[in-house]
Amino acid sequence: MDGLHPSLPHHIVNVLGRKSLRPLQESAFGPVIDGSDALLLDPTAGGKTEAAMFPLLSAMAAKNWTGLSVLYVCPLKALLNNLLPGLETYAAWLGRWQRILADPPDILLTTPESIESMLVSAKVDHTTLFRGLRAVVVDEVHAFACDDRGWHLLCVLERLTGVAGRPIQRVGLSATVGNPRELLAWLQGPAAGQRAGSVVAPEAGAPAEPSIELDHVGSVENAAKVISALHRGEKRLVFCDSRRLVEQLGAALRALGVTTFLSHASLSLDERRRAEEAFADARDCVIVATSTLELGVDVGDLDRVIQVNAPPTIGSFLQRLGRAGRRAGSTRNCLFLAIGREDVLAIAALLLQWSRGFVEPVTAPPEPRHIVAQQFLAPCLQEKQVGEKLWSEWWGGLAPFERPPRSHATSSRRGISTPTTACCSSGRRPRSGSAASTSATSLPSSRPHRSSRC
Repeated sequence: MDGLHPSLPHHIVNVLGRKSLRPLQESAFGPVIDGSDALLLDPTAGGKTEAAMFPLLSAMAAKNWTGLSVLYVCPLKALLNNLLPGLETYAAWLGRWQRILADPPDILLTTPESIESMLVSAKVDHTTLFRGLRAVVVDEVHAFACDDRGWHLLCVLERLTGVAGRPIQRVGLSATVGNPRELLAWLQGPAAGQRAGSVVAPEAGAPAEPSIELDHVGSVENAAKVISALHRGEKRLVFCDSRRLVEQLGAALRALGVTTFLSHASLSLDERRRAEEAFADARDCVIVATSTLELGVDVGDLDRVIQVNAPPTIGSFLQRLGRAGRRAGSTRNCLFLAIGREDVLAIAALLLQWSRGFVEPVTAPPEPRHIVAQQFLAPCLQEKQVGEKLWSEWWGGLAPFERPPRSHATSSRRGISTPTTACCSSGRRPRSGSAASTSATSLPSSRPHRSSRC
């Protein structure tokens, strides 16, 4: 634990009950505290959040960072809610904690959309709020990179770099991916190849072989009978890849007298939260979910993972497999239940590729033109005026803005130039500014280290 702020080793040993850091945490310390961009990979519950935050908290204290200095970005608000208590605790160990805006936190837990809202809001002085920003941690970065939200995230990070007036360290957290170097380069954006970057994926020894079983059940009703009969008294998380199947299986399980909770995107946030909280506190029960519970949302100590039909990717399977086996003495496990014969083949093919060590590469969607259009307007809202020939500076050379299709380039520029010229006659990049007030979940400054969530 050499190099950590003195308060951290004391609390890690006496509060968390650990004698040492986990392998990923030890390997990540050097690159992160040195200010390098990094991608931290671990397929299971290896402490990725602490691997990023312990060195950043140590740097915050050693270098006397003030104001909002670290953003912690997640794809789901549910993840923010899970992470907040732990990060509040770690920040409090260094005496740092506070509310946002009136006295900005040191660490802000948020989503890309909330950052965008703060940048364009007339009620938030984004120059004051973000001028001390030093680092951004992106949790579940693979979930961003394969989706249009990833391009939006990169655009927002480039604009934050402009507001802060300095390069911002980027640290991504992910489960196993097939192309880690490319994912790190994607996260670095235009700075790839210019800033130092490290992929941290320590070999922690061969993990215990997971228990994988496959059964052809033929129908949803038979799947419910198998789930109700097996592993009674244990907590089971069942994944289905459609809301309809979640509802059908949930109804069949309840008809058999099984305590069953549901989680999918069509349920209201309150309904999902109540189900997840009830499931976390129960023992002999089942929660049936779509991918809403794939990304690490805490539902307590799981005993079994069950997958109905094949998951969409091997990467998704690894995320789900990692939900069980976190308790000392337990092993990762997954029971596959195939409804149709073609589902048996799909599952068998996936398991064959997994056994060969294959994981799909994460690939960003090409040519995100709708994101480009939205981002043309965002700096106008953010700054109230933007020089006609200076708009490209806001994205620092980010690929979608540097390679417009020749056939669209002229019309796109014409489409944005008239309002931009009307906004700014000086042609100079204006100072950022506004007033202040937004909602957020934060983490802590030596003032006591603070944290918030947005």
